[in-house]
Amino acid sequence: MRLEKRIYVYLLLLVSLCVAGDAVAGTTGTSFNALYDFFRDLVLGFGGKAISVAAVALGGIISIARVNPIPILAGVGFAIFMQFTPGIIEVIMTATI
Repeated sequence: MRLEKRIYVYLLLLVSLCVAGDAVAGTTGTSFNALYDFFRDLVLGFGGKAISVAAVALGGIISIARVNPIPILAGVGFAIFMQFTPGIIEVIMTATI
């Protein structure tokens, strides 16, 4: 039982040492820059527009079927969320004190 605990401690130490090099990726590193650009372009580009239109259309269809305005409002809220969230996240992550 003691040997297993010791192995887990060594494994945790090894993983933390391997990840420590990319710990500054939020401020100065470029490790995730390509991934961030990909998702930002996807959400703000034609992919995000298509997803937003599909959410509003699906909400409208469900609203008509159920005679309830809530699903279309959820679709509109999702479309607004898709439009403004990347900008909000970028402002929060690049803010300086």
